[in-house]
Amino acid sequence: MQTVYTDFLVVGAGLAGERAAVETAESGFSAICLSLVPARRSHSSAAQGGMQASLGNSVMGEGDGPDVHFADTVKGSDWGCDQEVARLFADTAPIEMRRLAHWGVPWNRVVPGKSIYYKGGKQFEKVEAEDKEGLIMARSFGGTAKWRTCYTSDGTGHAVMCTMDNRCAEKGVEVHDKTEAIALLQDGESCFGVVARCLRTGELRVYLSKATMIAAGGFGRIYPNTTNAVICDGGAHTMCVATGLVPMGNMEAVQFHPTGIVPTDILVTEGCRGDGGTLLDVDEKRFMNIYEPEKAELASRDVVSRWMTHHMREGHGVKSPYGEHLWLDIRHLGKEHITGKLREVYEICTSFLGVDPIHQLIPVRPTQHYSMGGVRTNKDGAAYGLKGLFAAGEAACWDMHGFNRLGGNSLAETVVAGGIIGRRIAEYLEGCETEFKTGLINDEVKRQQARIDALISGANGSENVYKVRSAMQDALHKGANIFRTQEGLERCVADLQEALIRARKVGLRSNGKGVNPELTAGLKLEGQVKLALMVAYGALMRTESRGSHNREDFPARNDRDWLTRTLAYWKKPEDTLPTLEYEPSTTVVEIPPGDRGYGHAEIISADDKKE
Repeated sequence: MQTVYTDFLVVGAGLAGERAAVETAESGFSAICLSLVPARRSHSSAAQGGMQASLGNSVMGEGDGPDVHFADTVKGSDWGCDQEVARLFADTAPIEMRRLAHWGVPWNRVVPGKSIYYKGGKQFEKVEAEDKEGLIMARSFGGTAKWRTCYTSDGTGHAVMCTMDNRCAEKGVEVHDKTEAIALLQDGESCFGVVARCLRTGELRVYLSKATMIAAGGFGRIYPNTTNAVICDGGAHTMCVATGLVPMGNMEAVQFHPTGIVPTDILVTEGCRGDGGTLLDVDEKRFMNIYEPEKAELASRDVVSRWMTHHMREGHGVKSPYGEHLWLDIRHLGKEHITGKLREVYEICTSFLGVDPIHQLIPVRPTQHYSMGGVRTNKDGAAYGLKGLFAAGEAACWDMHGFNRLGGNSLAETVVAGGIIGRRIAEYLEGCETEFKTGLINDEVKRQQARIDALISGANGSENVYKVRSAMQDALHKGANIFRTQEGLERCVADLQEALIRARKVGLRSNGKGVNPELTAGLKLEGQVKLALMVAYGALMRTESRGSHNREDFPARNDRDWLTRTLAYWKKPEDTLPTLEYEPSTTVVEIPPGDRGYGHAEIISADDKKE
């Protein structure tokens, strides 16, 4: 068995992981990123719209600054975020965008003079200042007071990912792709690496490190309909859950993006609406301007997704063989704009739908998109429960998003948090002495090999991994979707508990050798169902509506009882429900809870007395 040593080990090679690796490498430490796919195929590359940073270069961004960005982020989170972290993010984002430009990201730039833009389908004119020529340009995104989203047409993630991967190569960061981490190495107090499986050969390897980071993205694939890539399955989260020591934060906070295309659920960027696209119903009439007169299509994602679903419930959806949907209209933006600044949208529509968005409407519906929940960390990115374990990006609950994130904030978070946490890790490594316990390592490797052997032999049962996974996904889709109720969540939890029992009895149909997707699915299935139960059970217990968590039976945002963050543990492997604990959503309050300015929510004030 091969054993690999490094100072810093990252599970994931997307933007958050590689950015942290660059930071530690620049401090003189060795760093390795493990990845299921080549780094440039990480899901960060799929991000289209842009990164939020308050540069204020465009005339439409005049008066912007970290304070305005911070306020938008807190309101967007529905006062569920850690305000200390949100402040750290808003202050650092402009510095990071300029650093990325220095490293080679080809940001769209300000072109001085007159130009047109669209809002609500109507044409307006703006005049960019001569003295801002060539500075980083921004576009409008939902929930923001100013144009703040820096972009490279609609391929921002791809452009930044390629730049970051080049930087990793320059700094000597190694990327071991086709490698899947399946268990943390830990002694109950400290983490010192992982057991990993080579996806080419199936052989197990040990990676030892002084510091380990989880940066493997989200876990959207526990839902049946998601914009997430197939690699975003929560495998890295399941390793943390299995320890019984590391909590997941705010797992009930799941974001649905308004514009997943039908039927494939591939995302078309919020930049479509930010650049002036509109949502239409079956009669090809706008409706968001009725529900949200001020923000319309540019209300926050949780609000737009709810109104879209409500509008379809009211009988205004478009019938199709793949279920009801609505229309996204960008035709008025014109061919030059669509094939330029929205080039990827054009290619997605023509390639996957056979729809030409220059002349035709795009079928869209809300689709699971992002997980605000993840490995709970402090402001330095250190995970709760285990020394030497860190997390960043969508994999983490750092917690700048609270119960809803704004578009453009997550892609910016990857590099901002990666840089901040990378610097903290470098400081940690400076004074770190780690003891690698060979007996414990050997025992963990044997335990993982036994898991694999049991799946292959069917020693625990003969349940079909794909049928159990479908049962999990179906339960979440029915009970823990955009709208949630007591009855639906109770049914969802019960169905997931049944799926968990079945997941413990999975046996493979194949021989498990070599490149084997069935074995890969079988190894993480029980952990995935546990993640699903953390989502559903956390949602059942949270008797309020906040951000993306919407309880139809408890429609008010309840700051009196629920200005908290959920911590979900799986303390005993045999448990069928997670253990939930709660902590304050923030200990630093710059902006007291108030009205978001969109969403029409009832609020139970923290000052209200309990009856």
